[in-house]
Amino acid sequence: MREQPPRPRPGVHEGVILFSVGGFKFAIAAGAVNEIRGMEGLQDFTLRGISARVEKLRHTLERSGTTYFVVDAARHFHLSQSAPTRVLILRNSLAAVLVDSTDRMMDIFTLHALPRAFTGDERVWYRGLAVVNGEVVPVVNAGAFLSKAEQELLRDGLERVRGLAAV
Repeated sequence: MREQPPRPRPGVHEGVILFSVGGFKFAIAAGAVNEIRGMEGLQDFTLRGISARVEKLRHTLERSGTTYFVVDAARHFHLSQSAPTRVLILRNSLAAVLVDSTDRMMDIFTLHALPRAFTGDERVWYRGLAVVNGEVVPVVNAGAFLSKAEQELLRDGLERVRGLAAV
């Protein structure tokens, strides 16, 4: 007799979006994503001095009067080159994220704590781990793509450049 997987408890779940970067699968809370779109409208990001300090940034995106700073997820996760085709615009943030592809939305019923072997940046990058179709998938912390300090640095730099252009 085959052992049946544990059944999820009714009512205890979280909607996530599965996406891939550099051949690896990740999940992000669906509530953390405002929009998923193609790469049209991206503009190269260059702010002297700031570009070097936040090297995971590659582009900006203007959307409904807001400038989003587009983080390259492969650089963020220190992965080999990827082939991004989609942008996740994050909710309640000035960050958007370049990903290779999005797979689907689904519910997860258990978010497992990170093992103690995770001791570096991944403790900030990931909220935990989920099992999706027999695979372990990291569930990302949407706030880790651009910290509040990085967002303020970028916003201030952008305002300075716009102020100089208006003079």
